[in-house]
Amino acid sequence: MQLQKPVLRQEQRLKLTPQLFQAIKLMAMPMTDLRLTIQEELEKNPALEVLEDNSTVSLDEVQKRDTEEYSVFEETSDSGYTRDRAEEASNLKRKFIEGTLTRPESLQDHLLWQLHLQPIDEESFEIGELLIHNLDANGFHIEPPETLVHEGRHKRLYEMMEMIQSFDPVGVCTKDFEEALLAQIRNHPEPNPLAVRIVESCMELLEKGKEKEIVRKLKISEEQLQEAVSFIRTLDPIPGRNFESNPPRYVIPDVQIKKKDGDLVILLNDEEIPVLGISPYFKHLLDDKNHAGEKKLSRYVHSNLNDARWFIRSIGQRNQTLLKVSRAIAEFQREFFRKGPKFLRPLTLKDIAAEVGVHEATVSRITTSKYVQTEWGIFELKYFFTNSISGPGSGGSRYSKQAVKEIIREIITEEGSDQLTDKRIAEILADRGIKIARRTVSKYRKELDIDSSFRR
Repeated sequence: MQLQKPVLRQEQRLKLTPQLFQAIKLMAMPMTDLRLTIQEELEKNPALEVLEDNSTVSLDEVQKRDTEEYSVFEETSDSGYTRDRAEEASNLKRKFIEGTLTRPESLQDHLLWQLHLQPIDEESFEIGELLIHNLDANGFHIEPPETLVHEGRHKRLYEMMEMIQSFDPVGVCTKDFEEALLAQIRNHPEPNPLAVRIVESCMELLEKGKEKEIVRKLKISEEQLQEAVSFIRTLDPIPGRNFESNPPRYVIPDVQIKKKDGDLVILLNDEEIPVLGISPYFKHLLDDKNHAGEKKLSRYVHSNLNDARWFIRSIGQRNQTLLKVSRAIAEFQREFFRKGPKFLRPLTLKDIAAEVGVHEATVSRITTSKYVQTEWGIFELKYFFTNSISGPGSGGSRYSKQAVKEIIREIITEEGSDQLTDKRIAEILADRGIKIARRTVSKYRKELDIDSSFRR
C-alpha cells in the first residue's frame, strides 16, 4: 500500500516576467518595428514622454519656414506671386505626380495587351487568357495547360499556346527552359540548322562542356558545333525574367562602421529612435502628499512609472548590447571593413558571445534583422557570421565560405571570364591557395544565383 505524505522540496525555476519578456522582444526588433513599439507604448503608458525625436520635423517648424519663404515675395510689389497661387500650383503639381505613379507592367499585362491585338474569336481569346494567367514570373506553365480546359478544346489550346509562344518575349508559355529555347528557334528568322538537335538531345552534355562527345554523337565537325552553340547563346532560356518586378525592400541601418584616420569608427543610429523620459506630471503625483491616502491612484502611478523606467532601461540595454556586438564584429572582421567582402574571416556566434560576455542566444537576437552601413554597402549583421571552407567555425581554414563566394563572383565577372567552367574556376582558386572541389564551386555559384558557363 502506497502512502502519501507532504514533502518539502527546494528547486530553482526560471520564470519570464512580462518585463523580461518585453526586454527580450526589444532586443530582437529591427529599427522599424522598434519605432512602432515605442509609439504603442507612448499611447499606452501616460508616464512616458518623448524628450527628443530627430527623425521628424514638427509642423510648427514647417509652417514657420513656409511663412518666412512666402513673406519675401508677398511684401514686394510683385502681385503675380501670392501665397494662394503658390499653394494652388503646389496642389496641381502633387495631383499630377500622384496621377503618373503606377505599377510596372507585368509579364501577364504585356502578353494580354498583345492578345487583344490578335484577330481571333471569343473562345480562342478566353483560352489565351487562361494560358497567360497560368504563367509564372519566368514565363513557364504553373499548372499543366491541359488541365485548364476540357479535352474537347485541347486542339484550340495547342493553337493558342503556339501563338503566345511567338509573342514578345518569344518563348514564353512553355514547360521549361528547353521548350523555351525550342520555341525561340522555331520563331527565329534565321535559325541554325543544328540548334534543335542540340537542344533536344545534347543539352546535358553541353552544360558539362563535353563538346567532343556531342561531335561524335551528332557526327558533325567542331566548327559546326561552335556555330550552333554561338547561336544558342543568343537565346534566352528564361524569357519572362526581364518582366519580373519585385518591389524594392528598404532597410534602415542600425549601425554605421566607417574608416577615419586609419581606424574604424562605430556609430549607433540613434536618430531613428526618439529619446524617452518620465513625465514630470507623474513625478509630481508621486511626490504630492495631498494624494498620499489614495491607494488606487498611488498603485496606478507606481505601476506606470515602473513600466516606463523598465521600458527606457530595456531600450538602453538593447542599444548598448548592439554597440558592443558591433564593436566585436568590427574587431574580428577588421580586414573586411578595410579591404572588402573578399577578406571576410570565418566567425561564429560563440566567438562574439565570448568577446562581449553574453550568451550566444543574446548575440543571435541582437543581430537578427539588424543592418550595418559600411563603405562596401549595407549588410545584415548575420552576414558577418560564416563558417570556414574546411573545419568547423573559425577553427578551420582562414577563408570563409562567404569570402570564397565573393572571389568566385569576381572571377566570373572579370573581363573575358564569362565562359569559365566550374572545373576551371576550381583550378584558379587552387592557384590562389583555396582548395575546394568542383562540386563545391558549383554549389557556391548556384547560391550566388549565377548560371552555368553555358547559360552565361
